[in-house]
Amino acid sequence: PAHKLGFLDYQVAVAGVAGGIARGVIEAPFDRIKVSRQVEQPWTMRTLFQGAGVTIWRNSVLFCSFSIYRDVIPPLIPGGLGPFWLGALCSNLAWLTVWPLDVIKSQRQSGLFPNHTTWSLLCEATRRGIL
Repeated sequence: PAHKLGFLDYQVAVAGVAGGIARGVIEAPFDRIKVSRQVEQPWTMRTLFQGAGVTIWRNSVLFCSFSIYRDVIPPLIPGGLGPFWLGALCSNLAWLTVWPLDVIKSQRQSGLFPNHTTWSLLCEATRRGIL
């Protein structure tokens, strides 16, 4: 079909990204409060969306990668997998894919790295071996 790029159905990938954006917008302020409480930093209404960009990015990659894995993996496994095991495998692979972004998301939301960009935090975490 025209919407397939080799093995990849780009419509599914785009839908994953759209779902990640929607979830990120809703989740970001709640996640900011959670991380602030974990590191015992104050939060205000003005800082509620601090780190929202990386949260949205993380969720978009998470949902998109899950959707891609869901399309790509079944033909690779002879005899297939049941829905439970396929979902478990795809969700764990998707989480492994975005785990570095989750580390950086939490750093951004903590308020402990005010003068660092997402990219600089990612590079620093890689250099230090955190990822």
